[in-house]
Amino acid sequence: MAQNIFIQHCRQEAETTVVSKRLALSIRQFFKLNPATHFNISLVGNLGAGKTTFARHFIQSLGYEGPVKSPTYTLCEPYSIEPAMSGGLQHPMSVHHFDLYRMQDPREWQEAGFVEYFDEPGLCLVEWPEKAEGTLPAFDLQIFLSSTEDENERVIELTALSPTGIVVLQALHLQTL
Repeated sequence: MAQNIFIQHCRQEAETTVVSKRLALSIRQFFKLNPATHFNISLVGNLGAGKTTFARHFIQSLGYEGPVKSPTYTLCEPYSIEPAMSGGLQHPMSVHHFDLYRMQDPREWQEAGFVEYFDEPGLCLVEWPEKAEGTLPAFDLQIFLSSTEDENERVIELTALSPTGIVVLQALHLQTL
């Protein structure tokens, strides 16, 4: 299997949780070695495909212990992952979870002042990036969630879109060996 793609079929939410935990482990390993870097993830899929559920499990697996809220109405929810909870990070890591579904204008995220979050060290996780019509910075990783004919099954496809994304997916592949 190519190192820039990872595909998993999930029949239960628990299996989706496992994929999000494995990705979080790879991300934590990456940030442990590169604490001053930035990483962008897009979450793509139809309404109801499980994007917010995946994001919630992923953020909690990074080490955030509080509730993870859907940013549907606020556009962005920030989270700080503290080193004591992160499984080895030396510095706090900021995570900004965006949901652009309700945006009326592609530049709305910029006008809200969210541009700076894409420049600082940390991670931006963006649901519905297509609503920004190409105004977002480049992504390192795309997570595509889709349902199958079986309403309880999801397919999660992770695709590296940058050299940094490839490093993270390679670490994910190594976990399966």
